Amino acid sequence: MADMTPPAGAPAFLAIHGWSGTISPVAGDASFRRYFRVTQENRSAILMDAPPPHEDPRPFIAIAQWLRERGFAAPAIHAADLDQGLVLLEDFGDARLREAADADAAAALPLYEAAIDLLVALRGHAPAEIAPYDHAVLHREAALLPEWYGPAVGLDVDVAGYHAAWDAVFDHALTDAPVTVLRDYHAENLMLVGSAQALGLLDFQDALAGHPAYDLVSLLQDARRDVDPEVERAMLDRYRAATGVGDGFMDAYHVLGAQRNAKIIGIFTRLWRRDGKPRYAALCPRVWSYLERDLSQPALAPVARWFDENVPPELRGDPKVLSV
Repeated sequence: MADMTPPAGAPAFLAIHGWSGTISPVAGDASFRRYFRVTQENRSAILMDAPPPHEDPRPFIAIAQWLRERGFAAPAIHAADLDQGLVLLEDFGDARLREAADADAAAALPLYEAAIDLLVALRGHAPAEIAPYDHAVLHREAALLPEWYGPAVGLDVDVAGYHAAWDAVFDHALTDAPVTVLRDYHAENLMLVGSAQALGLLDFQDALAGHPAYDLVSLLQDARRDVDPEVERAMLDRYRAATGVGDGFMDAYHVLGAQRNAKIIGIFTRLWRRDGKPRYAALCPRVWSYLERDLSQPALAPVARWFDENVPPELRGDPKVLSV
């Protein structure tokens, strides 16, 4: 379990910027970053601890500013000390789309509709000045599955064939009209902010300029929450109706879905094996189900063939359970 003792430099950093009071841990993510709530009388803020050299908070600050300038609800940056990796952020509270949708099935649909509408609005802006989501990045991420999952379950797979299969489909995942892809756009990173329940954005520091279908996949094939296939279809219909995208968009959606889900299986296996976080391994069966759904699409035929030849169905699941 991560050490949730506040960083040694936190009290002095906060005092310089006019803050004191209690510092208590809040839920973190799968990275080296840690988060604390600073509470002082009738106000609060979130302290991000992004310790160098493992983390660099500058991309988060830059994308937050970019989003806010365009009317999106990213946290305001109250203060930062880049040498220590400390950032004081606006506190969006604890109400996440995840829990709101889980608690009330009737509320889930309008919440997901709001999340779709936000992506439609994001599509209307030229991308931020960020690196492209290109072939090299797509390959590097997809490679995490044979690198980590294969050895974990005792598979010696055809790595060259794996890359060749993805090469045959990745053109679907590229676009001449890129958008800012937030890359971790899902129910646990969407906050319900204020009385209007506007969607607040978190965890966008890894944003790249890429295909707009990627964040749709992140939302609708959520590694941490089951999304009803009917909700997925309805939200895709809503997005397509609002944007006018054609059938080729769905090929991109499924190729990026397969790529993202392969990447996540690799990452979650690594989090268990290397980083001692076994709870992530238990999420892999859900991600495999999404991956298999994407692989059933004609555009993924070369990749589906590779999986059929290299990963038997009985070895697609929780790597901790299947480990050798």
